[in-house]
Amino acid sequence: MKLAVVGGGSTYTPELIDGIAGRRSTLDVDEIVLIDPDAYRVEAVGDFSNRLLSHAGHPARVRTTSSLEEGVDGASAVLIQLRVGGQRARRGDETFPHACGCVGQETTGAGGLAKALRTVPVVLDIADRVRKIAGDDTWIVNFTNPVGIVTRALLNEGHRAVGLCNVAIHLQRTFAHLLGAGVDDVKLVHTGLNHLSWERKVLVNGEDRLPELLAEHAEFLGEHVTAPVEWMRRMNVVPSYYLKYYYGHDEQVTKQRTERPRADVVSDVEEELLKVYLDPEVVTKPEQLEKRGGAYYSEAAVQLVHALTSGGPAEEHVVNVRNEGTFDFLPDDAVIEVPSLVDGNGPRPIPQPPVEQRFAGLIAGVTAYEHLALEAAIKGGRDRVADALLAHPLVGQYTKADQLADTLVRTNREFLPWAGA
Repeated sequence: MKLAVVGGGSTYTPELIDGIAGRRSTLDVDEIVLIDPDAYRVEAVGDFSNRLLSHAGHPARVRTTSSLEEGVDGASAVLIQLRVGGQRARRGDETFPHACGCVGQETTGAGGLAKALRTVPVVLDIADRVRKIAGDDTWIVNFTNPVGIVTRALLNEGHRAVGLCNVAIHLQRTFAHLLGAGVDDVKLVHTGLNHLSWERKVLVNGEDRLPELLAEHAEFLGEHVTAPVEWMRRMNVVPSYYLKYYYGHDEQVTKQRTERPRADVVSDVEEELLKVYLDPEVVTKPEQLEKRGGAYYSEAAVQLVHALTSGGPAEEHVVNVRNEGTFDFLPDDAVIEVPSLVDGNGPRPIPQPPVEQRFAGLIAGVTAYEHLALEAAIKGGRDRVADALLAHPLVGQYTKADQLADTLVRTNREFLPWAGA
């Protein structure tokens, strides 16, 4: 099987390669093509990836190319992991909302909208070219943030796509460790949207162990996801790390204003990693890669690709998928992040218990924002940007929405054809 990775020059691509090397018996990959316009980065990552595979005794080999058409031709699956504008644009996403007292973050709020506007048109163009070259049966696995909005854009255009995030698998591994359970024995009732989710049950062999986790490990988990212990116990949930931007918004803004932007930290880590990758003596995954983020990305991606392409029985994975009635308070075409049964026909959401109003309201509000954000990304227009921001729970005020829209358009003008010179 051939696997193509668009954005293969990313410094966390070796996480994926390391995951493939460890799954030799289940994922039948013999060719991996890393596609990236940055020749220096992709060649450094490609050479290191080949050393990883050789050291692990895996027969697959990695090629690199700047040509999308060459890279995806004959691929069974295409992973998309782009960052349009690089860390420089990310730094803007993380800082410009502060002028209005809003959180700066690359996947939600005003910063997340900026990233969506830059990213959606690029990903849709790539997907159209993938379908033309690789064919209608090729799966597109989207890891590009904001995952929910980008995946919805792909599905709206009829692409065979599924969105993936590492939040659920990270929590699953954490819960398994705390409970002394096997990883594959832990199933989550993971409810919500991408970067807006709650674990409402933690099932081990069918038994809900969440009460035990909250009774015995709430302090650790609260620190892990930045949530108050008593609140988690009262709600009987473990929220994702990203809920702190909603439930602790003002505190996070204050903290961000005094901390170094994450984009700057990651830039330094990437520079360090590239130096490591260029060392021909390094043949295993470096410790520095843990600082890059994306924990368990490799496991989630490899397992999902296996489920989509192996022809075997359906496997359970937490993915971004069409709602199709799963949450009765959302439209069917909304993209949600839930446990799904995945096989060669794609993902099918597993029915969930009714969602409590304290969560359903926020899910519905952010879904409405994502609909407006996608309209702005597809159709353009400063007013559509302002309308999407006004609908977002992290903005929600006329003056802030207008000011943020003007700043967003101005600082991202080079990426927005409709914004003019």
